[in-house]
Amino acid sequence: MKRALVSGGASPLGAAICRRLAASGLHVIVHAHANAAGAAALAAEIGTGGGSAETLLCDLTDIAATADALAPVLAAGVPQVLVHNAGTHDDAPLAGMTEQQWRGVVEVSLTGFFALTRPLLLPMMATRQGRIIAIASVSALLGNRGQANYAAAKAGLIGAVKSLAREVASRGITVNAVAPGIIASPAVTAALSRAQIEALVPMKRAGTPEDVAELVAFLASDVAGYITGQTISINGGMA
Repeated sequence: MKRALVSGGASPLGAAICRRLAASGLHVIVHAHANAAGAAALAAEIGTGGGSAETLLCDLTDIAATADALAPVLAAGVPQVLVHNAGTHDDAPLAGMTEQQWRGVVEVSLTGFFALTRPLLLPMMATRQGRIIAIASVSALLGNRGQANYAAAKAGLIGAVKSLAREVASRGITVNAVAPGIIASPAVTAALSRAQIEALVPMKRAGTPEDVAELVAFLASDVAGYITGQTISINGGMA
């Protein structure tokens, strides 16, 4: 059975991705840091539904600890699919942003990609197959007030994806970024009214986590083997 590792797998978007990959027949490794209970509940849900899942707990901002946590994962078999979905918001205008707000957001999204991907690369390359997918954001493409840290981190992911795709293409590994726009979640509901969403999104609605999960599942599949180094937006026409 092929294996997929999804960072931030217990978040609303991460959970949709985990469920969709499990439905495709992959054994899903649900990563979490603060939300260990949510990851365990999701893995149990997938198992109850006939799928296969386990959890992985580590702090992606700690590079050495992440490598240690990945050792038993690799001992059980190389994940053929890696989805780096973990990320965090800590919004503030740049003039008033603290160093911790900047570092905290960049470390999870961008350093987390490095911490999670590097230990898997050589083993994945040895198998001459793999799918690496990073969840970026429309903010990386358009910018957004109060999100210089988040936009910088997600734009950095896009640059890392483009470079890594060139490094591993000859080994049968694809590397792509997915850039969601406004996706329905409790945080979005709290921050934006329906009228605000309709004003921002040409399709006049928020996307769903399942919309994004379908795109991720496609990029993770065998039929997407000639797509690499790309950033694919899924944002209802925002950009």
